[in-house]
Amino acid sequence: MTTSGLFDRITTLVKADAHGMVDALEERSLLAKQYLREAELELLQKRARIEALVEEEARLRDELERCREEVRGLDEDVALALAGEKEELARFAIRRLLPRRERIGALEAQIADVEEARTRLAERLEAQEAQFEDLRGQARTRLATRGRAAGDDPLGGPAVSEAEVELELLRRRRGDAAGEVRG
Repeated sequence: MTTSGLFDRITTLVKADAHGMVDALEERSLLAKQYLREAELELLQKRARIEALVEEEARLRDELERCREEVRGLDEDVALALAGEKEELARFAIRRLLPRRERIGALEAQIADVEEARTRLAERLEAQEAQFEDLRGQARTRLATRGRAAGDDPLGGPAVSEAEVELELLRRRRGDAAGEVRG
């Protein structure tokens, strides 16, 4: 085998190895980007869940206010019936009043549960958003570093490996590449 053939073979091996490294780095960068998208989607889902809890709390508070108004009205009906010595009417109003008082207690408990769940989720979301921002920054840095290592010149062109430079120097010293453009 001639020296030229040996250098051509070494050049081919170096290029093939470099292409394999670039492919592996691209696969890792695609995975990192996918993980970031999934984390961001999870954050969006948590934000939507918090918004749903806010809406649920507002709905429960509206229902609670309606029940309290009904209880006030029924209390007045009981007082009026008793003042008029109409015990049967008072009993009728009390039968309607008692379930609404129970409903008020249940609504207050539900509201407290929703508030607690919303608060816990908001705290978790805040912590995870901070972690996500850190992770995104780290991923961008690593992807940029890997991109440069994989052959992307910061100036926009492909980087040239040291082996390719050495081979070109050897060719030029030998004189067979002087003035020629190779592919």
